Amino acid sequence: MAVHSSALVSQTGNNPFLRFVAALSTLAGWCSAGMIVAAIVITCQMIVVRFVLNGSTVWQTEAVVYLVIAATLVGLPYVQRLRGHVNVDLIPLALSRRPRFFMALLTLALSIAIVTVMLFYGYEYWHYAWSRGWKSDTVWGVPLWIPYLSIPVGFGLLLLQLVADLVALLLGYDMPFGQEDR
Repeated sequence: MAVHSSALVSQTGNNPFLRFVAALSTLAGWCSAGMIVAAIVITCQMIVVRFVLNGSTVWQTEAVVYLVIAATLVGLPYVQRLRGHVNVDLIPLALSRRPRFFMALLTLALSIAIVTVMLFYGYEYWHYAWSRGWKSDTVWGVPLWIPYLSIPVGFGLLLLQLVADLVALLLGYDMPFGQEDR
């Protein structure tokens, strides 16, 4: 298990909103990990059925694909909370306190705007699949609203985590880019 320093994890202080969002993001991370484990178990079962029992598989490949995609989307807020996304911090390292703060505000505002657009269109896509009864074109024929639900859920939780990061930055619970002032 990885140990994260306080500079790498979003800070919540005693703020109930920030603590709630942190708990929700952590729960999403656990759900994402569970989906990855389920995908691994299904893959192992598929290997046994195909190569040991010499049988055919119907649903396993599709289920694994949907689980891995859902795990990626639902895990987004947890990765954001842990500051696990790829960062290039050359510019923030070179800046003094005030410009670094404004750069963090700009970065969070742009991220919130982009994720809001993704959430809107992701919800719209999910709703089309749900309202029109779309099913996959496979033998399993899974209703597509089920796997597509991970799109608005993942981006919705990521948006919530980004808003919490912005609130933490504005309230002084978190430092811009996780860096202490020089």
